[in-house]
Amino acid sequence: MTVLLVVLHVLISLFLILVVLLQQGKGADLAGAFGGGGSQTAFGARGATTLLHKLTTAFFILFVITSMSLAILQARPRSSVMSGSAPSAPATPAKK
Repeated sequence: MTVLLVVLHVLISLFLILVVLLQQGKGADLAGAFGGGGSQTAFGARGATTLLHKLTTAFFILFVITSMSLAILQARPRSSVMSGSAPSAPATPAKK
């Protein structure tokens, strides 16, 4: 289960990186950072929600869910292979 969740987490991370890098920046030039470019808000005009924005939100939510799930799974105490076995008897020396 943990291996499947780790693989899913890595895939979601890669898709999240890809979707974020595909988005066009808002006011990415230097004038946009200091209020130039005709924007009246702090971070530019708010446009309609695009498909990339929805995908970013969905992949972020999945990333957080898989991160929390992996943290919970790793925090659980595990049983050891050696915990159920009886101590072995010492080896007897070989007679010549």
